[in-house]
Amino acid sequence: MSTPLPRPWLDSYAPGVPADVDVPTEPVTVTLARSAEAYPSRVATDFMGAVTTYDALLRRVERAAEALREIGVRPGDRVALVLPNCATHVVAFYAVLRIGGVVVEHNPTYSANELEHQLSDSGAVVAIVWEKAVAAVQEVRAGTDLRTVIAVNLASDLPGVKRAALYLPVPAARKTRASMRSRVRADAGVLRWDRLVAHARPLPSDHPQPGLDDIALLQYTGGTTGTPKGAVLRHRHVAVNAAQGQAWTQHTEGNQTIYAALPFFHAFGLMLCLTYAIRLAATIVIFPKFDVDSVLAAQRRRPATFIPGVPPMFERLTAGARRTGTDLTSIRHAISGAMSLSGETAAGWEDVTGGILVEGYGMTETSPVALGSPMSPERRPGMLGLPFPSTYVRVVDPEDPTRDVEPGERGELLISGPQVFDGYWNRPEDTAAVLLEDGDRVWLRTGDVVVVEDGGFVRLVDRIKEVIITGGFNVYPSQVEDHLRQMPGIQDVAVVGIPGGDLGEKVVAAIVLAEGATRIELAAVRAWSEQKLARYAHPRDLVVLTELPRSQIGKVLRRVVREQIIDKS
Repeated sequence: MSTPLPRPWLDSYAPGVPADVDVPTEPVTVTLARSAEAYPSRVATDFMGAVTTYDALLRRVERAAEALREIGVRPGDRVALVLPNCATHVVAFYAVLRIGGVVVEHNPTYSANELEHQLSDSGAVVAIVWEKAVAAVQEVRAGTDLRTVIAVNLASDLPGVKRAALYLPVPAARKTRASMRSRVRADAGVLRWDRLVAHARPLPSDHPQPGLDDIALLQYTGGTTGTPKGAVLRHRHVAVNAAQGQAWTQHTEGNQTIYAALPFFHAFGLMLCLTYAIRLAATIVIFPKFDVDSVLAAQRRRPATFIPGVPPMFERLTAGARRTGTDLTSIRHAISGAMSLSGETAAGWEDVTGGILVEGYGMTETSPVALGSPMSPERRPGMLGLPFPSTYVRVVDPEDPTRDVEPGERGELLISGPQVFDGYWNRPEDTAAVLLEDGDRVWLRTGDVVVVEDGGFVRLVDRIKEVIITGGFNVYPSQVEDHLRQMPGIQDVAVVGIPGGDLGEKVVAAIVLAEGATRIELAAVRAWSEQKLARYAHPRDLVVLTELPRSQIGKVLRRVVREQIIDKS
């Protein structure tokens, strides 16, 4: 029994949200089976208009599971998924889990070098790979434990009419086909997913389900601060985070339509667009990548009720809806993550939908969601929000994480809850560095500097590893960036620390010019900084970039910006 701790944030919860959730007693695979039993004829997935009901989805999963078992996949085996969002991704994900395997998600646009470490580190024995990524996997296969590669034809998930249209003798069809398909050499020793599962029998009904403590996922962190590490997420972690999400949104089962424009290979998209959606027996409208026109077209065909996304997605959809007159009022709830949500973005979205857009916060290590703004009039754009049900937070001295800081002071955010992972794959030292045992609780060191404000709302200040120390002072890049983005002529900015001699580090601003702007002077930027920032936080150098490097879900990669600046100097 955990020691009771004060939770002042509970008073700020939306009405009806519980303080705690029951930890699920069944693995993720049984959740799918229950949804199929309760809602067999409900559409489970809609990929570009090709629909699959829950009953049909379960049957496809059972056949795919048997096909994988027949090629030698056994409980505990790691199976790499190198796939964009598609219906086959959903089937493969649950099929691997159903036979007790461990899913390892990968970005299908990664280069061979980027894939090599993750495939080797996980020890995956089978890889289910989009045709366009097969060459990259094959290039590094010799240095891994892979014994089987299975190629997926993305076009086979399309409706028959759209699939046939890919082969029309016109440039548009050839361009679309080239974006979805790639020739795979017949002698490459690669199996075909379609052929593998076409005539497979269902998995025997007595095949044991995985246990709650069995590993479900190795989810690699983004690697923004170093070599990516595989976070070990068990069935209980994934299942409880979906339950926490349902408690927060208060969505009921069998009547939600969720747009999956976030990638399944990222923890944010995997939970909110897949495992959470399956728990709700929601219809998942799947997009291979985010495209405003595709989303608006889908909205006219199959209106959404809930969209998880990142701020730029909501900004572009708001503008697109206003431009085209598309009705978005079916979307009652939306959750934004990965970066700060501005009040302007939230207000614009809520104006065109009449619904609520709130910010959420999490990490791969928290399965991934740990905090969120309440889905109520008390929501606060720009805040990480409140701890989820059954979740506790502390704010501590980064140099001494056993000491809590005074209320209102900045410190490192620690998180404890049933969604917190057990550690990194084969990295006990890295695990020990982030998981702290305190009595009967385990606390995760997030590496994020925060402050808790009135009502228990948590506000992000910056990441500890990205705080700039200049002349003995701490400079928080986000604060400088927030101010500079308001300067005329600046569209976007990333602030980083570069070696600066006696200063330790100097503050450098990498700026993307606004449309119509041709140049910007350092003196003007420093003059703008003087309005709100301490002198030590003023940029000492300026770099103009055409765009800022971002992660697959849109987060600015300050580490990459810093490397680019150093390489040019």
